[in-house]
Amino acid sequence: MSQTRNKIRIIGGDYRRRTLPFPDSEGLRPTPDRVRETLFNWLGQQLNGKTCLDLFA
Repeated sequence: MSQTRNKIRIIGGDYRRRTLPFPDSEGLRPTPDRVRETLFNWLGQQLNGKTCLDLFA
C-alpha cells in the first residue's frame, strides 16, 4: 500500500495543501480532492468568512 493512500489533502483555507493521515478501515473511501473542490466551487462565495466541516472526508 502506498503512503499517500492513507492521507487526505486539505484543499482550502488557512491549512490549504496540508495532508492529514488516517487509519486503514475496510470500505473507507475519502472524497477525492477534485470532488470536494467542485462542490465548494458550486457553493461559490456564499462561504466567505464561514467555517465548514467536510463530513464526507
